[in-house]
Formats: sequence, structure tokens, C-alpha cells
Amino acid sequence: MNRTLLALFVIIIGFGACKKTTDPLIQYNAQKAIDDKLIQDYLKANNLTAQRTDSKSTDTSGVYYIIKPGEEGIGNDLFTSSTQVTVGYTGRILTSQVVIAHTDNFHPSYRLSDVMRGWQLGIPLMKKNGKIRLFIPSRYAYGPYAQDSLHLPANSVLDFDIQLYNVIN
Repeated sequence: MNRTLLALFVIIIGFGACKKTTDPLIQYNAQKAIDDKLIQDYLKANNLTAQRTDSKSTDTSGVYYIIKPGEEGIGNDLFTSSTQVTVGYTGRILTSQVVIAHTDNFHPSYRLSDVMRGWQLGIPLMKKNGKIRLFIPSRYAYGPYAQDSLHLPANSVLDFDIQLYNVIN
């Protein structure tokens, strides 16, 4: 009888430990760790050296970027949330390198406040006619929301090559 009760107790505790958390902060931090590891592993596996858009707040860190020598661009533009940028880009899912969006000869313009947070952190690092490669954790892209029109799963880490053609304030 005691063994049966002990076994039942162990099973109940085991199932209780398997319960998924619904605490948003725990989920956010878990996904943040997963995304950061994916980016760091990708950079290491591909022998890439990237910098990180760190700031004093951990909420605005984690986007990795590469600006190759000779591709910095020119000028010293001031970027605000109302700045309009004209860009060309190719966006891929980091883990598969499947292209999800790209521009060819058409270069769209966006207000900086209207683009994903990863772009808001990365584009101001650029100069006109410069190129940047951004590695964007899911929390600065579409987060836990799948984008069916892009065939993009939830929590996708993105890899963007961006060229900045024009800046209008």
C-alpha cells in the first residue's frame, strides 16, 4: 500500500513538473535565451564576427550586426521615429536561410517607426548607401506570432541584408 501511494505521489509530482508555464516573463526570457544561442551558434559556425546593439536596457539589446569595411556608406544622418528610409533588402529565416522577403529593382520607403523593432535598432547604425547585415531575435521581429503570408513560423530568428538608399527627415 505504501509503495502504491509513493508511486502515485511520484507520478503526480512528475506530471506537475511537466506543466507548461503561462507566465509571460518566463516565456519571454526562455525564448530570448534560445534566440541568442541560435544567433551566436550561427555566427560561430559561419566564422562571422558581429557586433551587438547593446544599450543600458536589456530590452533593446540582442540584435547583432555586421557592416563590412568599405560598405559603411557616407554622411551622418540623424534618425528619428519619423525618419523615412528607402531600402533594398533580403530577409531570411536564420536557421534555414529560406528567403521570406526581398526587393529587386524596387526600393520601398518606410517610416522608421513603422518597421520591425530589429530594423529600428539596426538602420540608425547605417549611413546613406551603406549596407548592413542584421541578425534579429524573434522578440524584435514577429515574436510568437506566425506570419502565414511569409511562411514564417512563430519565434523565427531573422537574417537581413539591407542597403540604405535614402534618408529623409
